[in-house]
Amino acid sequence: MQKIIIDGGHLTIEEIVAVARHNAEVFLAPAARDAIRTSHQWIEDIVARGEPVYGINTGFGVFSDKRIPPEESAQLSRNLILSHAVGTGTPLPDEVVRAAILVRANTLAKGCSGVRLAVVETLIAMLNNNVIPVVPSQGSLGSSGDLAPLSHIALVFTTDAKDSDSESGLASYGGEIISGKAAMQRAGIERVVLQAKEGLALSNGATFSAAIGALAVYDAETLLHVGNISLALTLEALMGCSASFDDRLHQVRGLKGQIEVAEAVRALTAGSSLLNQCGRLQDAYSLRCAPQIQGICWDTLAFVRGVIETEINAATDNPLLFEPGIALSGGNFHGEPIGMVMDFLGIALAELAAISERRTYRLIDGALNTGLPPMLVDNDCAAGLNSGLMMPQYTAASLVLENRTLASPDSVQSLPVSGQQEDHNANAMTAARHTYQIVANTAQVLAIECYTAARALDLRLRQNPDAVLGEGTQIAYDRIREVVPYQPGDAWWGPEIEQVRGLILSKALETRVFS
Repeated sequence: MQKIIIDGGHLTIEEIVAVARHNAEVFLAPAARDAIRTSHQWIEDIVARGEPVYGINTGFGVFSDKRIPPEESAQLSRNLILSHAVGTGTPLPDEVVRAAILVRANTLAKGCSGVRLAVVETLIAMLNNNVIPVVPSQGSLGSSGDLAPLSHIALVFTTDAKDSDSESGLASYGGEIISGKAAMQRAGIERVVLQAKEGLALSNGATFSAAIGALAVYDAETLLHVGNISLALTLEALMGCSASFDDRLHQVRGLKGQIEVAEAVRALTAGSSLLNQCGRLQDAYSLRCAPQIQGICWDTLAFVRGVIETEINAATDNPLLFEPGIALSGGNFHGEPIGMVMDFLGIALAELAAISERRTYRLIDGALNTGLPPMLVDNDCAAGLNSGLMMPQYTAASLVLENRTLASPDSVQSLPVSGQQEDHNANAMTAARHTYQIVANTAQVLAIECYTAARALDLRLRQNPDAVLGEGTQIAYDRIREVVPYQPGDAWWGPEIEQVRGLILSKALETRVFS
């Protein structure tokens, strides 16, 4: 099993995926232990001096001017968790919750938050023992961070003198949904009684937004690789024009992603005898302009990845502690950077799905597919009795339309809360959730294009028995046909398309093609 060591500064997106999806084991670096101990000592010193510091011995938000005596610090932290765990909606997937726990543990490991070592160790123990809090998906503004979802995590592993089962939230353990208290007991993990600032440190920061963002970035890279493959498959099936992918065209514009998409298509179609056989001088935009459209998606992803990689290694609660024990109050919890880049990524993937669907449409339209049967029925005589691939394109179109709604920017939406103290909010988690759904929709749209293009190539090769596919497209075609053999008449296409989707999301298709 892979082992992930966190220290607050070097966590990667790939490591998040390893923990969230593949249960990689997590460990805390020795240097992080020292940093955590030092920052906690600073908290104790502040409490002992009695100086007013936000969140340590004051109320929160609009109540920041209310002093709290030291003997009530534990109750202050507990009250924060209880009162803030008010999320609603369908529970988030387990992979998202695991990713968020990892990101939060890494944030606290940075040594700027003042929590005890036991708090971070408990989060890590939950991951390694697969205790997964049930976290509602809605209710976060993304600032002051993802307060409600993070509080639902804290409910499970923190407690107070009452040690109430009914106030411990819910968690998944051993395939069963039980109370957080019961889940921790069964896993053999002791729950924590919070001390000064620890409630705030656990709930303050756009951690869920960043965790969802990391998973979305990882999958988006896969989808963009598959977008190059599906483009090349369709280009050959439609006997498209290769001139649009000539490197000279793309170099004079100079956009990196555009250049790389064109290069990928040239490599995938190298050796093909189907290109340029249709007699057209130029193709429709969904083929001819694909490097320009899909290329900017790659450029967008590169920018988004940089922001998310920074955020998952950031100190994001408030206040933060610095040598020699200075507490600075600021706004690192604000999720605007994540919300904005999630909007960017959602738009990019929505466009990837949109151009893919247009290519699928061209493959099945008998007036546009360069002599193939309408709807890609097995032969012209089968038309009518068989619907062919009419309906998968309906599904693709529906998902593209849904993406357009989901891709409407969330980060520009804001409402004030907490008595106008928090008067400009990020809406970051909504942006992240919407992009997460766009990822899922786009994977299905690309699976439909790959499935449709493979069938179109079957029919094209029947027309041209001596034709040769490109070096990369042949590999992609063979990989698809290993999973879903050609069927002449109508069949239940849905499960077969799902199998192709599985090839995509598992990276099995891109790995075979690009290895």
